[in-house]
Amino acid sequence: MALFDDKIRQQLQDILSKMRDEVYLIFFTQEIECPMCRETRLFLEEMSSLNEKLKLETYNFVIDAETAVKYKVDKIPAIVVLDTSRTDHGIKFYGLPGGYEINSFLGAVLEVSGTKDALPSVIMDRIKSIDQDVHIQVFVGLGCPHCPGAVSVAHRLALESGKVWAEMIDTSAFVPLAQKYNVTGVPKIVFNDRFELTGAHPLETFLDVIDRLKNVGAGASID
Repeated sequence: MALFDDKIRQQLQDILSKMRDEVYLIFFTQEIECPMCRETRLFLEEMSSLNEKLKLETYNFVIDAETAVKYKVDKIPAIVVLDTSRTDHGIKFYGLPGGYEINSFLGAVLEVSGTKDALPSVIMDRIKSIDQDVHIQVFVGLGCPHCPGAVSVAHRLALESGKVWAEMIDTSAFVPLAQKYNVTGVPKIVFNDRFELTGAHPLETFLDVIDRLKNVGAGASID
């Protein structure tokens, strides 16, 4: 059974037609004890059928444990987005990128394919100056219209900097993790388990947090 009707399929094809190069979707699943894995697999299979440049590879989280470790995948369902040379830029989706998050998924695919807007030189200079590892977790709700923007900013930072890796995390699929980080509103953005932002913020604010990571102790937060 198709997830998208003919009208939606055509809209998605039009968007994906803007891809420049191939993109590999590395999907980790396990049909047992993973309620969202089947839905996510169907979503990815249908998406990859819409454009030949979108390549889907599926791995079993348990059987293919070495591959999961290679891509730093520690939970499922997980999607890792690789560019045409199979370079891992640290762009991940944990959970089904459905609802409003289809926008961040499509955005990631296009940007990793090479179709992206240029960033101002002052912003690029700040991104290139990042000299520490930065792990960004963006907790989302699929019905949240403001969440895709936060995910896209985090993913763009990961794409542009080899020091950053960024993950969308669906709170409904990973409830214990959301509880661990006290997610009471979305989007909630966690930086290196030390800083957090709640709500929609521009790329400059993300960079401000990263700049302050060096000097601020554990447990601090930014509102």
